[in-house]
Amino acid sequence: MSAKAGMQAKLYRNTATYETPTWALVPNVKDLTLNLEKGQADVTTRANSGWKASIGTLKDGGIEFEMVWDTADEGFTAIRDAYLNDTALELAVMDGDITVAGSQGLRAAFVVTNFSRKEPLEEGISVSVTLKVAYSENAPEWMTVAGA
Repeated sequence: MSAKAGMQAKLYRNTATYETPTWALVPNVKDLTLNLEKGQADVTTRANSGWKASIGTLKDGGIEFEMVWDTADEGFTAIRDAYLNDTALELAVMDGDITVAGSQGLRAAFVVTNFSRKEPLEEGISVSVTLKVAYSENAPEWMTVAGA
């Protein structure tokens, strides 16, 4: 088992079809968080001896990160345009290079729900991005890159 640093993780955008993806690296990303949560249902009964019991229900997936405001950057432009045009992006949030066996992460279509620009006096202009799993004909999947 080996630990990985956050800087080794990668965000990719599919520029082709779901069946035959072409993964373009989105390098203009800072401090990404992949949020994976589940809803819960209470299944407490008297047999639980005073303890509440729960089962997991629907999964929820989201991504939050910062980008440098760079209108010449293709990844930035694709995310901005998806926000402005209410379109989905297929992304893969990987713990390493998508061409290296063993790398893994969430692959799903996402909608941009937040694209907020920050303009601090002594820093570069940046944007806070939030994405949520989108309605799509392809369900989200946990993807692990197979060996050659």
